[in-house]
Formats: sequence, structure tokens, C-alpha cells
Amino acid sequence: MKKHGWKIIFGVAVLLLVGSYVIAQDAAKKANEGITIDRHVKGNTDAAVLLTEYSDFQCPACGQFYPVVKEIMETYGDNLQLEYKHFPLITIHPYAVPAARAAEAAAQQGKFWEMHDLLFENQSAWSQGSNPDAFFIQYAGELGLDVATFKRHLGASVITDAVNNSFKDAQALGLTGTPTFFLNGERMEFDTFEDFMNQIEVAINGSETATTSISVESEADVTFGI
Repeated sequence: MKKHGWKIIFGVAVLLLVGSYVIAQDAAKKANEGITIDRHVKGNTDAAVLLTEYSDFQCPACGQFYPVVKEIMETYGDNLQLEYKHFPLITIHPYAVPAARAAEAAAQQGKFWEMHDLLFENQSAWSQGSNPDAFFIQYAGELGLDVATFKRHLGASVITDAVNNSFKDAQALGLTGTPTFFLNGERMEFDTFEDFMNQIEVAINGSETATTSISVESEADVTFGI
């Protein structure tokens, strides 16, 4: 009996490992059920002008741009479409990917932009904590999402893959900082908020003499491309 004891122990260990693997696979499959990955576009989806933003939810510069882009959409939303793409700068923003996953998880219940707004409006809170998921789950509740489903989707591999693929797309374009904007497929170059907004207004109005009508509060503390 002692002679074969190690074989029995080994056999039990193998069975436990196989069982754990099967359980993990079933959990992963369940987490991915029903998930669809779509483009995130707001405004007039038939508009001729497309503003594409590669952004990082934990990036301070992206947080500073958030109200500017919001005001642009409120002013020109009927003539402009905005597309958001993930570019989490993982080497300096450890919670950027979890935040992107939270936005994608919210998107599964039709609330991507609502979560997008909460993440930027509360950036200083969740980005400084030790458990950002707790904040994301709280935001999901505030948005009226099915929290259990949201939590399941947070860990879905399909969502993680979507964020990673967007990151790789940004790298393939040679992007190194956030936020980076493209206007009708052309990468934007600007030094001030005013220049940024004026380029968009020119594209919308079709005139190089357009003057910006959007107010700018302060540019002194803004650093572009972080």
C-alpha cells in the first residue's frame, strides 16, 4: 500500500488540477457570454467631420481635455462625431487598463459614455486609491447598471483583448502620448486649447477664417501628450 501511496497522491493532485482548470474555463466562458465590442461614437454619426481621440482614463492631460471635448460636443454635436479609442499608458498609469475595462463593461449595458464621464470627473479619486475596482463598481451602481453582470464583465477576457487591441493599434500609428486626436483621419498638431478648437471649427465650417466661439478657462497648467 505504501509502495503505491505516492501514485494515489499524484493521481488526486492531477484530478484536482484538472477540476480547477475546468472550473476556471467555465467561469471564463460565462464571463464572455453575450459580450459585443463596438466602436464608441457620439454626436451626429452621419456628420462629415470625425474627431477621434486616443485616450487614457488615468492620464491627467486627458482629464484636463475632458471638459474641453465635452463643450465642443455640446456646441457642435449636430455637425461632429466623436470616437473614443483606448490607449492606456500602462508603464506610468497602472489603473488605466482596469478603467478601460470598466468603461467597456459599462458599454455592454449601453452606458459607455456615462461611465467615460464618471471616470474622468472622478479621476483624482479612483486613480489614487488602492482598489480602483471598488470605485468602478460604485459608479456602475450609480448608473443603474446590473452590478453583478458588470462585475462579471470586468474580468472578461474579450474585454481585456479589446483594450489591448486598441493599445496595439495606437502603437502601430506611432503614438506615444495621450490624448492624441485625429481630425478626419489626420493627426492633429496644436499647442493650445484655442488652436485645437479652432481646427475643429474650421473643419466644420469649411472656412480657414473661422473664429472659435468656445470659451477657454486656462491653459497654463496643461501639458500635451502625457
